[in-house]
Amino acid sequence: MADLLTHVLAAYVVLTVASWRVDRITPQWVAVGMCGGAIPDLVKVDLVVDSMAVEGALGAPFTWSAVSTLGGVALVAGAIALAFGPRYRRRAYAYLVAGGALSLVLDGLRVYADGRAGPWLYPVTWWRPPTPSLYVTSDPRVLVVAVVAAAAVFAANRRFSRERTTE
Repeated sequence: MADLLTHVLAAYVVLTVASWRVDRITPQWVAVGMCGGAIPDLVKVDLVVDSMAVEGALGAPFTWSAVSTLGGVALVAGAIALAFGPRYRRRAYAYLVAGGALSLVLDGLRVYADGRAGPWLYPVTWWRPPTPSLYVTSDPRVLVVAVVAAAAVFAANRRFSRERTTE
């Protein structure tokens, strides 16, 4: 679960910092982007709902691992965006995909045994890019860095918001 929280906090940090320059990025849309950061981690649903059970119910081959790809993020983000009003669907979709893409980029930086990240660029390509092997998912220091960065951005954002309202 530290991986999921790290992805959500990373989306918060990136979108909040971007909101300092782009007025269209409001706190509500930052929250939507944070939800998008959790999309690739839906692959962990496999711990609760086995792929074989879904495969039996559908009568077709099924795997949860496709959710943790660019195509999976695009598809799930599209399904979630349908819950928004017609006026906001495109914007919601953009923020959901942005959060999900950031999550995939972070996953591409972690350690893999063979030195290559997963095929997270699917359906564009099956190519597995090399990974710099910067961190192990289970390392608690990664979560600590994410929490500290999010706390710093939160504090700076509060101060920045106060300065903006007093002008």
